Amino acid sequence: MTNPAKPTPKYTPKYKGSFARSLGELVTKALDPVLAKQGFGESELILYWPQIVGERLAGVSEPLRLQWPPRGTAKVTTGASDPATLIVRVESGFALELQHLAPIILERVNSRLGWRCVGRLAFRQGPANQARAARPKARPVEPSALRAASEQTQSVENPQLRDALTRLGSRIYTENRPKA
Repeated sequence: MTNPAKPTPKYTPKYKGSFARSLGELVTKALDPVLAKQGFGESELILYWPQIVGERLAGVSEPLRLQWPPRGTAKVTTGASDPATLIVRVESGFALELQHLAPIILERVNSRLGWRCVGRLAFRQGPANQARAARPKARPVEPSALRAASEQTQSVENPQLRDALTRLGSRIYTENRPKA
């Protein structure tokens, strides 16, 4: 029996809660299936590689894939499976340094993932960060653009901020001009 004092709603929303989602949730959901093909269970290693190994080493290395041992090789005594091997592409001059830092990198990777997922690192030498290498080179800054940017930033008191804004402004002026 319905209560006559309480009207029934004409429209019942299909979804309850907020529709707003953080960009991180959307990126993670989009990347996870792609990265799963490379052996990564989630996007943590790819997205947070600079925080795991540091900015300097992240510039010369990148994780390629996680290689899991074949099925059926689980340890019978403990019931745990063998950890995976993280394959990392590294530029040739830095391979030895990463090899020496391997125990620290393994500890950081496993603490980031929350369990002993990776047991060893394997290195593949080659150019790291292919996306950055494929970017076109920036045009040289034109002197007129540098002068125009410098005139715009004269009122900034902090010299470091003024220099940074001048460099940024000169780059913007240069990029917005038609190519010769």
